[in-house]
Amino acid sequence: MLDNYAIIVYYIIHYKNGGDDVSKKPAIIMPKTREILEQMGEQMKLARLRRKLSSQLVAERAGISRQTLNAIENGSSTVSIGSYAAVLHALNNLDTDLLLIAKDDEFGRKLQDLDLPTRKRAPKKGDS
Repeated sequence: MLDNYAIIVYYIIHYKNGGDDVSKKPAIIMPKTREILEQMGEQMKLARLRRKLSSQLVAERAGISRQTLNAIENGSSTVSIGSYAAVLHALNNLDTDLLLIAKDDEFGRKLQDLDLPTRKRAPKKGDS
């Protein structure tokens, strides 16, 4: 009987939210990444202030709470990237800047070039 009770308690604790967050563990954020998030949040706050937009208005446009906007502007790592993107969009379509992320992956291209197969001999006439 104790085993059934333990199973029920385990189920309630781990599956009370529909099981979606059973395997979620907080991401490990390195100090440099934390600094980048803080800088990004500060830049977003400055962009909002330059546009003379209130935090309430930007939060409404982004579909988030003012508390979430405050967390973003403080560089919180627990806020979803979708919320960051929504705020950027609310700041007059700055979300297109997200396309610049990893656009010029010089290091990755060098790694890729190192792994390219090389031909042992020149191609025959007629081969392309």
